Amino acid sequence: MGLTVGSPAGANPLPHAASGTTVQPMDKGDGGDESDSIQEGADQRAEARTSPGVVAPGAFGAAWNALKALPDTGGQWQHTTGLPYDSDDPRYRDTASNSSAGMGKVTGRASAVAADDKGDVYEGSAGGGVWRSTTGGGNWQPISDKLPAQATGALALDGQGRLWLGTGEASTNSDAYLGAGVFVLDHPEHGEFSARSRVGGSELDGTTIHELRFGAGLVWAATSKGVWSHSTTDLSGPWTLEFAPNPDYLPGGKLAADPNAPYKNLTNDIAIDPKDPSKVVLAVGWRSGDTYNGFYAKAADGSWQRVSALGDLPSDAANIGEVTFARSADGSKYYAIDQSPTMQNSGAPSALAGIFVSDSGSPLGPWTKVADASKLAGSGSALNSPSQLPGQQSWYDQSLQVDPNDPKHLWAGLEEVFESKDGGATWNTVGPYWNFTFTCWSIDPTKQSGSCPQTTHPDQHALAVGSLNGKSYVLAGNDGGLYSRPVSGQVDALGHGTDWTSLNDGTIDTLEYYSVGVGKDLTYGGTSVTGGMQDNGQSMLRGRGDKVMGSNFGGDGGGTLTDPANGCNIAQEYVYLAMNVTQNCAVNDGSYLTDPSKATTFSVAPPDNALGGAGARFIAPMAADQQNGNLWVAGGRHVWVQSQGYAIRDSSAWTSAYDLGAGHVATAVASSGGKVYAAWCGPCNNQGFTRGIAVGNADGTGWQQLTLPTDGTVPNRYLAGLAIDPKNPSHVFVAVNGFSRAWTAGPGAGVGHVFESTDAGAHWADISANLPDVPADSLVITKTGGLALATDLGVLYRGAGQRGWQRVGELPAVAVDQLTLGADGRLYAATHGRGIWSFKADDLDQNEQ
Repeated sequence: MGLTVGSPAGANPLPHAASGTTVQPMDKGDGGDESDSIQEGADQRAEARTSPGVVAPGAFGAAWNALKALPDTGGQWQHTTGLPYDSDDPRYRDTASNSSAGMGKVTGRASAVAADDKGDVYEGSAGGGVWRSTTGGGNWQPISDKLPAQATGALALDGQGRLWLGTGEASTNSDAYLGAGVFVLDHPEHGEFSARSRVGGSELDGTTIHELRFGAGLVWAATSKGVWSHSTTDLSGPWTLEFAPNPDYLPGGKLAADPNAPYKNLTNDIAIDPKDPSKVVLAVGWRSGDTYNGFYAKAADGSWQRVSALGDLPSDAANIGEVTFARSADGSKYYAIDQSPTMQNSGAPSALAGIFVSDSGSPLGPWTKVADASKLAGSGSALNSPSQLPGQQSWYDQSLQVDPNDPKHLWAGLEEVFESKDGGATWNTVGPYWNFTFTCWSIDPTKQSGSCPQTTHPDQHALAVGSLNGKSYVLAGNDGGLYSRPVSGQVDALGHGTDWTSLNDGTIDTLEYYSVGVGKDLTYGGTSVTGGMQDNGQSMLRGRGDKVMGSNFGGDGGGTLTDPANGCNIAQEYVYLAMNVTQNCAVNDGSYLTDPSKATTFSVAPPDNALGGAGARFIAPMAADQQNGNLWVAGGRHVWVQSQGYAIRDSSAWTSAYDLGAGHVATAVASSGGKVYAAWCGPCNNQGFTRGIAVGNADGTGWQQLTLPTDGTVPNRYLAGLAIDPKNPSHVFVAVNGFSRAWTAGPGAGVGHVFESTDAGAHWADISANLPDVPADSLVITKTGGLALATDLGVLYRGAGQRGWQRVGELPAVAVDQLTLGADGRLYAATHGRGIWSFKADDLDQNEQ
């Protein structure tokens, strides 16, 4: 797959850290297994924000403040995807769809969850903030939109009923953002977080926070920069650094600028002895292994020392990776999940070292192993083959919860949800990966939906127990949002839960889009809107009257091309350029299952797809020519072109217009009148980052590599977006990701985020002006020549002939991955955490006239 697991380049957790992709029931041609794909995605989104070096803390906070200080264009964004999203929509059961897999209504990744005994539920999303329900789930309201960070790492309710929020998603995954510290809300049932509710000073700004634990009047935080503690009564004082295994790599340390710094102080969880809160065990370590990985406790002299005698729980650094603790309410038992770096790096079918219990209730043990991958596989798991077992990606999917009323009743979240009612002696897979391949699933299209009980979306990140009106329920947060079932839930003969309920009712939209496509709906009128997103495929919102979005494409959705004149002509990307095309919105009732000729989606991946990460980015660029919608450009190692438009049916239609060179892969492509620009990187991480732009013709003639300045005039950072003047193909703009040299410790980081050339790239001018120093992602030229820019914190606009930038309306502090202009005169924004929004672009152009 082009990634050496265990290398620091494998997944950089700063400032975004590896994107999950879900195993498909059909082969999408990604060239590797899911664990490899997720880790490769880890590098690829993160490096766009960090390369060529390491980003210093405070970068996003400074950018947010600068953006808020800009003048506003006026006008308001309209929430396009604020309605239910049905992953099992029976309208879309074609070859590339996961419809009838049993996941039901979904939203974006849930990274944390907390609940009380009054029906209050709090969901922390990966990139879309914290949401509250007062009805046990559903009827959601956002409560953290005033914060400069919308990524959630941890949520916890303390003994006083206060809600604690640790920002910065802690999984080292590609779209995990850094946070702005810890915040507390005294009355979470009706209040909202604000900047004034931050605990302590700026000590935890720019970290990811994995867990918050309480003991002896202290709150403990496991972060990407060590373990910290703070008083729970006096919230104003600074945080205390309790333990950092490699303090020289922390900000201010002599090795802080080392490219390995982000991996050197990762901590995972904290276990506090309920009978003696002075006894604390820290789980510390990098998922792919390091000499410092281990369990630590305080010695008599007050220093933290590695603990070795823990019974079955591993004590060697090679087998201690991602770890999660859970304690029973009565203090009689502690449980733990441990992921093994050795197993991870060996390519074993699982990386799960095991699930363990301390029957003494002490985190010091002794610990006994109660489950391994094979035991869980035999409990009704969908992952039960020689090459794939539960826990394959346990560095990414890991959570534990004990029933507050029964210390032997627990749930474990890996890719699936597992339940034990006897302290781990036996297990059931109550939330299987999908319903495909199970005996209850039917090939009959009329029986697929509902033939099996609903399951959860795969990839579990958080578990909690709550209650409403005296009835207790377990909550499972995963890549599809939040699901619940009764604590005393029922199972079928396979051990699968029969009573899961999706809580993703459409009032919550945390979908993580990479792209958006819009076109006229010739059947229903109005505009059809579609887009690809993290682990939730491709959403399809038809024109007027559609009350529920459907999913016409499964797994990870990537780039999107949509015919402006016909919104049902769509090209949809899985990962590494695994492209599919449909000309009827992929409408299919499942008839293809018995008659393959009735398929309405066709695989048309360019050849670089077969090379996986060596041939293309995890989410690779593609574009249609501005003057000829049938001419498409796709970028991997090669610049691929095809001229059949949406009528393409075979991968052989693609031809290579240009080879970017060994080790180079495209990061952005654009074409106008047959003139093509392709930005690339390679290496693409902070271990020797390089970037460039090639320009030539779609017919393969006239190609050249542009000589970009090496003095930082055009920064040596990730080139994320290209836009060509439709009136002049030699007039081009480029958007630059990452942060300037003020924040990035790397060679040639330079300054600026938007550059302009009027001579086909021979010379460039920085037109950033008053633009905040924030990663830039996508560019769109409006009808009058204005420039709209998507950034990691919103959308900005510069009128034609003007110099200064304005903020376009109000959006939460969430990344906008792509902008698209619709034929309806609206500007569509694909946000990575809050769905798709639109803005009346004609108003922007009108204001400058």
